[in-house]
Amino acid sequence: MPVRRLPPLRALEAFVRVVRLGSAKAAANELALSPSALSRRVAALEDFTGKRLFTRQHQAMKLTDEGLAFYNAIGPKLEELAEAVEAQIDRGQVLRLHLGVPSLFGGQRLFPRLPELRKLHPRLHIDIDTGAHLEDRVGDTLDAAIILAKEPDPQYYRVQLDHNKVYAITSTELAAELGPKPDEDKLSRQTFLIHQDLPDSLEAWKDAIDMPDLDPASVDRFDSGQLVLEAAAQGLGIAIMHDDHFRRAHDTRLARLYDIDVESPYRYWFVCRPKSLEARPVRIFHEWLLQAGL
Repeated sequence: MPVRRLPPLRALEAFVRVVRLGSAKAAANELALSPSALSRRVAALEDFTGKRLFTRQHQAMKLTDEGLAFYNAIGPKLEELAEAVEAQIDRGQVLRLHLGVPSLFGGQRLFPRLPELRKLHPRLHIDIDTGAHLEDRVGDTLDAAIILAKEPDPQYYRVQLDHNKVYAITSTELAAELGPKPDEDKLSRQTFLIHQDLPDSLEAWKDAIDMPDLDPASVDRFDSGQLVLEAAAQGLGIAIMHDDHFRRAHDTRLARLYDIDVESPYRYWFVCRPKSLEARPVRIFHEWLLQAGL
């Protein structure tokens, strides 16, 4: 059976790097090529396919519709090829992922689903880091991270995982005491509980209840979302947190204060260095994370 003619693999590699990194300059640096050499490889692929894959303006390369269709068609096949090759050479060794995760996300959303991942990929093992400044350590001590932020650093590959609202959460007893509608006098005598990395959540909530100048008795800051929830359950104050945290807690000691929708300034994101997606542990976790819908 005759072997079909294949495009130059180096040209395919150059094309895929430009698409995934979103920059011809970044792709050239990663492949240790000059910009002109990278352009020649992409041009060779365009000659082979007979398609214009990129438009070029002032040394920038923008994917065309034909280029996007080509990438969507060949991208999964290249991943299958890479995995087939890796499966032949990895000899069954452990795949290790160093992952940064906020503790509350880990407890509520990640760990209940990890047995599914282990069944699919029994050789993948994850070192979990719940320390501070996760985003800053991606690409250094961490392969990837799940972070809670307004917008991650644009240098990273990132995927938004959710869209949240801000809830005021407190004990059922304090919620009954404060009543069904915001009262500035009562609220000004309360302690508010916030995560130290999410200060704008409180401001967003105050604006939504039309009390931007509300001055509470105290604002207590925590470095753990789980401790914020526990403090609220113990009646120590009003926690300003995401609706998702409240629902997943399933804690009958907690109640939502007021029925007011407040858009959160923050989102959960998966982030890693673009090049890290080529590492099998990162790629496996990334694909599973998106499919699992955490």
